[in-house]
Amino acid sequence: MDVPIETRFKVLCEITRAQHFAWREAALALAPHLNPRQLTDRMWEITGIETAKAYLPRIDPKKPLPLQVAQCMAFSSVCMGEDVTVEPGHGDEAFVRHRDCPWFHWHKQRGLLDEDQSGCDTWFRTVVAELNKALTSNLKVETQCSLPAGGDCCLRRIWVERSPC
Repeated sequence: MDVPIETRFKVLCEITRAQHFAWREAALALAPHLNPRQLTDRMWEITGIETAKAYLPRIDPKKPLPLQVAQCMAFSSVCMGEDVTVEPGHGDEAFVRHRDCPWFHWHKQRGLLDEDQSGCDTWFRTVVAELNKALTSNLKVETQCSLPAGGDCCLRRIWVERSPC
């Protein structure tokens, strides 16, 4: 069967998302005492730890970190079929803007929007925390707008927090 690579990619991304929700359902069926949001956040935390390890070889600590980290995160998002851009900020900051995201739609269809932003926020925070450990930096990340909260995008600011001294 000759299936174009673009079709295979799109289907694989959808299979990955479907597997996430199947995993969630199975875990909660086997351990119904678990808090669903805590379970999902923990999965994204573990994913964030592994993601940071993958980003480290691509980051040059001698160059501005926020833009590099934002570009790595956007690369991951594009690979998952998300509509994302990186926007440089003022000074030592950068923004990651998701104009659309299949994860948002999957969560919405399942009535799980509270897990959508929470999971993404956990992933972003964990990646940044792990990079800070490895690079001895003081990167910060904050969500300024989100699709699950009714915004027109998910906008995350990444910056280096400087000590006041």
